[in-house]
Amino acid sequence: MIRTVGLGKSFGQPVLRGLDLVVPKGTLYGLIGPGASGKSVVLKLLAGLVRPDVGQIFIEGQDTTKMGELALQKVRAGIGFQFQNNALFDYLNVGDNIAFPLRRLTSAGADEIRQRVAERLARVSLPGFEPRMPGGLSGGQRKRVGIARATITQSPLVLFDEPAAGLDPVTSRKIFDLIRDEQRATGATAVVVSSDLDNLLATVDRVGMILRGALVFDGTPDEARAATSPAVRQFVHGLTEGPL
Repeated sequence: MIRTVGLGKSFGQPVLRGLDLVVPKGTLYGLIGPGASGKSVVLKLLAGLVRPDVGQIFIEGQDTTKMGELALQKVRAGIGFQFQNNALFDYLNVGDNIAFPLRRLTSAGADEIRQRVAERLARVSLPGFEPRMPGGLSGGQRKRVGIARATITQSPLVLFDEPAAGLDPVTSRKIFDLIRDEQRATGATAVVVSSDLDNLLATVDRVGMILRGALVFDGTPDEARAATSPAVRQFVHGLTEGPL
C-alpha cells in the first residue's frame, strides 16, 4: 500500500499543499487533474527521485521520508518508472535500454537478461527489436519500450507518467490495455498519470483528482463520472465553464 500524509512540495511556488493519498496494494490507480497541478511531482516523490518539503510517504509501511540515501536506494530498486519522455538512452539499442535495470539492480547473468528482454519485447508486441536504436522508433514504439523497461524487474510498484502522451487514439488504447494486462499479470500496485481521461477511466480500478496541490476526489471511475463536486464534474466531463 502507498500512503502520503500532508505532502508538500514547492519549486519557488507551492506545487503540493498537504496531499493525503492512499493507493491500496495491488490496485491500478489513476491520477488526474489540470496541468501543473502536481501529478508528475507526486510520482517523483513516490519514487524517491525528489524529496518532499513536508509530510510523509509510506510504501509498504516504511516511511521513506525518514530514510537515508542508502536505504532509499533499496526502495527505489523495487519501483519501476516509465517517464513521460520515455528517458531512453539514445546511445543504447532497444535491448540494452530494456536490460539496463536488470544490469544495474540485479545479479542476472547474460543469458537470463537476453531471455527476459526478449520476453518483455514480445509482451509489448515488439519481438526482435533488440538491435533497433531509439531514434528509429515511432512514438508508440518508444512508449512500448519504456513500458518494457519499467516492468522488466517485475517490481511490486510501477509508476507511469503520461504513457500515452502524443499518441493517436488507437495506439493510446493499446498502451492502456498493455498497462492493465501487465498489472493484472503481476499483481503490482501501479499508479498512472494521464491526460487521456477516456482511456484512463476505462482502465483503472480507482482514480484520484489533484487540484491546486491537494486531493479533491478519490473513488472508482464510475464515482468520478457521477461526482457532484463542480470541479470534478467540470474536469471529468470536459465542461468549459466551472470553478477550475
